[in-house]
Amino acid sequence: MTTDRRVLVHPDKESLAGSVAARFITKVIDILDEFEEANIVLTGGTMGSAVLAAIKASPASDTIDWSRINFWWGDERFVPKGDPDRNDLQAREALLDHIPVDESRVHAFPASDEIADIDEAARSYARELAEAAPDGADYPRFDIMFLGVGPDGHIASLFPGHDEIRITDATVVPVRNSPKPPPLRLTLTLPVIQSADRIWMVLAGADKASALGLALAGASIDEVPVAGAEGRKRTVFFVDREAAAEVPQSLIAPSY
Repeated sequence: MTTDRRVLVHPDKESLAGSVAARFITKVIDILDEFEEANIVLTGGTMGSAVLAAIKASPASDTIDWSRINFWWGDERFVPKGDPDRNDLQAREALLDHIPVDESRVHAFPASDEIADIDEAARSYARELAEAAPDGADYPRFDIMFLGVGPDGHIASLFPGHDEIRITDATVVPVRNSPKPPPLRLTLTLPVIQSADRIWMVLAGADKASALGLALAGASIDEVPVAGAEGRKRTVFFVDREAAAEVPQSLIAPSY
């Protein structure tokens, strides 16, 4: 695992979303030059949707062969299909409904009205990951994993002080007592997150500054789960100026 963690600071949320979108398009083209297909893990939240909308709005988005991309999610709210709380619905509205992606490549978590039992829903998504994995693996190669970060330092639906952050013998687990509503969720576990080649975290706002500062200072993953988010090749925090308030200047990379 690499220890290369970079912080790229942008003036505001709009320029942040646009910059991440441009980097995504460039990197995906590079990935598709190297591999037959790409696996991208999406996140929800305001900035997650803003990045996807910026990708859709970019004229360069037409240069991506979307038919060769598989989309996954890091976590999902366990609510009915079509519920506005669902991350996959937000992603569809922002990007997926506007690009020529094969529906069989859009791997949404089960909804509560599709599989009523949350434990079986977790097992179902774990099986879907395994079916897309190379021989002997439990999940596919993730080229880029987007993660949001909560003010409390949570990533996906791995929250501070909760048992799910320490689970290593499963790829997908149910969350029954999320401190952030809704309480029922499904999430990838930390080993799966850490398997991604590249982890891209997009943070904006002053309420994210403390969590980012603690993560970069080496806080415990039990207290600040984002501290454990490290990709195999690269880990990048894309942030606005407010979120970067507690980041040491020595860790801030030039935004070029």
